[in-house]
Amino acid sequence: ACAVLQAPPGAGKTTGIPLFLHKAPWLADRKIIVLAPRRLAARAAAMRMSDLLGEKVGRTVGYRVRMDSRISSATRIEVVTEGVLTRMLQSDPSLEGIGLVIFDEFHERSLDTDLGLTLCLDMQGVLNKDLRLLIMSATIDTGSMAAMLDDAPVLTCPGREFPVETRYVGRHTPTESMDVLCDVVLSAVRNESGSILVFLPGASEIRQVARRLEKARLGPQWIIAPLFGNLAHSAQNQAIAPTPTGRRKIVLATSIAETSLTIEDIRVVVDSGLQRVSRFEIRSGLTRLVTVPVSRASADQRRGRAGRLAPGVCLRLWSREMHHTLIPAHRPEILEADLAGLALELALWGVDDPGKLKWLDPPPRNTFDSARDLLRFLGALDTDGGITDQGRQMAALPMHPRLAHMLVAANRLGYGGIACDMAALIGERDVVRFDPGQQDADLRIRLDLLQALRRKRPLTSQGAIVDHSALRRVIRAADQLRRQMGSHADDGHAVSIGRLLGWAYPDRIARRRPDVRGKFLLTNGRGAYLDPAAPLAAEEFLVAVELDGERREARIFRAAAYSMDILSEQFAQQLCWVEAVDWDPDRLAVAVRRDLKLGALTLRSEPLADPDPQQVLEALLKGIRKQGLQCLPWTKPLRRWQERVCFLRRISGNDQQWPDVTDEGLESHRMQWLA
Repeated sequence: ACAVLQAPPGAGKTTGIPLFLHKAPWLADRKIIVLAPRRLAARAAAMRMSDLLGEKVGRTVGYRVRMDSRISSATRIEVVTEGVLTRMLQSDPSLEGIGLVIFDEFHERSLDTDLGLTLCLDMQGVLNKDLRLLIMSATIDTGSMAAMLDDAPVLTCPGREFPVETRYVGRHTPTESMDVLCDVVLSAVRNESGSILVFLPGASEIRQVARRLEKARLGPQWIIAPLFGNLAHSAQNQAIAPTPTGRRKIVLATSIAETSLTIEDIRVVVDSGLQRVSRFEIRSGLTRLVTVPVSRASADQRRGRAGRLAPGVCLRLWSREMHHTLIPAHRPEILEADLAGLALELALWGVDDPGKLKWLDPPPRNTFDSARDLLRFLGALDTDGGITDQGRQMAALPMHPRLAHMLVAANRLGYGGIACDMAALIGERDVVRFDPGQQDADLRIRLDLLQALRRKRPLTSQGAIVDHSALRRVIRAADQLRRQMGSHADDGHAVSIGRLLGWAYPDRIARRRPDVRGKFLLTNGRGAYLDPAAPLAAEEFLVAVELDGERREARIFRAAAYSMDILSEQFAQQLCWVEAVDWDPDRLAVAVRRDLKLGALTLRSEPLADPDPQQVLEALLKGIRKQGLQCLPWTKPLRRWQERVCFLRRISGNDQQWPDVTDEGLESHRMQWLA
């Protein structure tokens, strides 16, 4: 009931296999689901298959992705993204009417892909006895994959790949210098034929290179076409469509172009050797984006783009020697990511222990346990780890459990509309860009811009460049959430943004450190900072939404003002008094007080009238150990007595007759004599 197919890039796996199989007798009119790694890839695959059939998308072949779908009663092949498959499984665990699920480009090993395969294997042969699974990839380890699938057969297809000449044109390691990369691109413009595909780490680098190439005045025959996930559909289509006769294009792409897409007319690949990936830090609870060198597998995928339709050239911005030091492949996302969403999906599936399921790589236990702790704090799980009614509501929403908790809590109190706006703002890339030194982290600015565009008012923001396309995308996402939640529109000022975000990020409520502008302590114990000149830097309380997590103190990129009054009301059940008995090095005395705390934050302190004598004693001894015995009230006669006893102990040779009263001896036995 399972098989593995390995074929090189360009062999036609994505479009050829579903079209070949959809009329197979064993399907018996049941559908094929093709799992694509990205929205762009899903739409492109469905369009390509429809073109081959001479039909419009939505007839025999359709697609379903977030906020967009083209399917009909006639659809036999559905291309879906990973999150869509998970929702299909949770709403109908038997996948009734589905005969085959194809996991395309499985080597990318996203978290949702691993989860989708695990859930399919759990119900295969039980809830859907005839369901078949096909795992397809160009570079996957077929041995371990087949073993996981109970020795499933492995099929190989050589495909057709044109020769690609590889040139190493960089220094030893990949460089982030846009000057070097642009020089290589311009050299390719002058010396190579065909269109050019340039791989860059992220959207910001794509914009930089696009601006530089536009200034180079390449001529009207050249089209500069960015390609990344959040780009408008029309711009994405321009990047992947054939170029008009007599024209060439330079496609500036992230790793989105590594697989699944055939970009027409490409003959040259320029590879920066870098990519941006997410890293989750269990200690801080933060996910950060980091720029890392590509793996050898990714480099080979990129190189293959130049040989899909004709012989090509690949220009790598690193040395031949360095290439052999690249890691073979990047670690699967399940080993690096925040697992809160996965833990919630498993709870909804009815599984409290991931060890009960079959995984190619099981979730790391520490990260999974941390995710479950967060879900309990958000009210999604009960004390036994079972899913709650609130958890079910959260799982039905297409977002991280943090934001889902915010929507559920806010909707209950009549703030659902504004919460949907805020969730969409946080879920998409930032809608404003600032000049260097002008960065403003305040989410209120973003929300005001969104509401102004929705009401067709002038967009005003001091020192900021507004990304109108990103704002429109946020509005579409927010409106879809409002429809799903049944939320009405509201003015956005009836509730504090900080209150909303407190529901989503209770561990990132921050209090400014005493007498230091821009320095904060989070409830999770982590330090964070803003530029002292930033407007939010003077706030007493914040909720930090986006931080970099790279340093001992994380930089805050997006946040909202908060207050002690809201905190006291919102987290009344979580506040607790903690007795603090400790040594005060400034007063050289024991300090006794009780603190009102939320996590690591101390909100109020007051004297402790009746401290535990044992705690006072331990604090006193701790202080004396820190200060050294010289802090005790020594007198000259006492020091002379100490010297005489030490002298007698030394000359007598009898350690039992004379005690060890040296400073070192007294220090090591302070619990016996000083206490």
